[in-house]
Amino acid sequence: MAKPGLRKIGRYSESFRLSAVKLSFQPDVTVKSVAEALDIHPFMLSRWRKQHREAVMRKKVPVDEDTARQLRELKQIKRDYARLQEEHELLKKAIRFSSEQKAKSLSSSKPRGKGIGSK
Repeated sequence: MAKPGLRKIGRYSESFRLSAVKLSFQPDVTVKSVAEALDIHPFMLSRWRKQHREAVMRKKVPVDEDTARQLRELKQIKRDYARLQEEHELLKKAIRFSSEQKAKSLSSSKPRGKGIGSK
């Protein structure tokens, strides 16, 4: 814990902060013990840990232009494929409907029973 008395306002280098964060992530080590050893407030170390986690999560892997182009093409191909699947399903339904209508019209035009020329 920080020592009582005059309040220290210090600026800590990035390497110091990173070292403190790495120390606090060690197994069986508490934030409080690391903060006491470094003579900083535990809340400050907790804040650095949070900033470190958020920065790691926000880091983006640099993508070269060729990979970016391939990703755009892949997205376009997936969209086209989804559209074609929908069109295919629609055409299957249209064919089924047309076949049913044709079957109904053929069955209604057949003569039923005995007609004029039958014996």
